[in-house]
Amino acid sequence: MKIVRQIGSLAFVLGIFTVVFAGVPWYVIVPDPNVPVVPWWLQIAVFCLLGGILVVLVTVAIEQRKIKTSAEAPLPSESESTVLLLNSTEIPGRQAREILGLVQGHTVYAIWLGKDLSALIRLVLGGELTEYTQMLGTARTTATNRMMAQAARMGADAIINVRYMTTSVVGSAAELLVYGTAVKLSE
Repeated sequence: MKIVRQIGSLAFVLGIFTVVFAGVPWYVIVPDPNVPVVPWWLQIAVFCLLGGILVVLVTVAIEQRKIKTSAEAPLPSESESTVLLLNSTEIPGRQAREILGLVQGHTVYAIWLGKDLSALIRLVLGGELTEYTQMLGTARTTATNRMMAQAARMGADAIINVRYMTTSVVGSAAELLVYGTAVKLSE
């Protein structure tokens, strides 16, 4: 599916460049009424442009459907995990006997355009942007679960000094990174 999407992206890029950098100048330079209104090469470029967009949209929709069906299986929540999370370097009543290293979880999340428009209206009228709140909450849970899974694979008992970072990637997409130090605890 990824290869099909890349082919669609390539067709879109080639189409847009041909239309913009060859088609528009051709239309401006060639005022001859005997020349066809739209030459065959420009028609192909337009079809590549539109077809590329269609292929990318269809492949993303198919992948989203697969992700939604696989996401329906519940992820282990933080409370069910055997790895302890702390945002401090001290563990009350316990000592870190071995530092295993840095662990991290990472995700980039976005909301679909309909929710983005709803949030834009709420931005004008005021109030909590629940669409973004939900998006970042889901991203935080996903990133935390990935970090905890990495720590569990290392055999960690706890993750200390846990920190969250978020940045805007593009439009309504946000990157969320969580990291900390995986440690083994003394008995």
